[in-house]
Amino acid sequence: MKDQKAKKELVCRKRIVVRFSEVDPMGVVWHGNYAKYLEDGREAFGLEFGIGYLDFNKNGLFAPIVRLECDYRRSLRYGDSAVVETRYEFTESSKLVLHYTIENETNGEVIARGKSVQVFTDESGKLFLAYPPFYEQWLRSHGYI
Repeated sequence: MKDQKAKKELVCRKRIVVRFSEVDPMGVVWHGNYAKYLEDGREAFGLEFGIGYLDFNKNGLFAPIVRLECDYRRSLRYGDSAVVETRYEFTESSKLVLHYTIENETNGEVIARGKSVQVFTDESGKLFLAYPPFYEQWLRSHGYI
């Protein structure tokens, strides 16, 4: 039964609109702003599923990002609207892995795909090699363990 539960997908969609301050002189979104869009997706996911930065903080945890990937496929321009889809990947390691797809809301084109990996530390920076209690409870509540 747990294998079936582990296939449950946790997905969040966040709409964004490209602001003038996010584009370069050619009117194209500057590449560094895509990390902010992934962060928007990560924050929306955390709020929707009870695993945001404040949730970690309330439980004496930090979840620093140790890996961030972004594969660019198309460009967004000033005024475009897009959707950041954030999808959770279960792993038996003590880390939080999220996958992202940014799509142009108007035509559905994939603009970029990304991935982030976060680890768990206590307030002093000590790394958790096993699931910290808060994350273990979160996994149980969503049927992953």
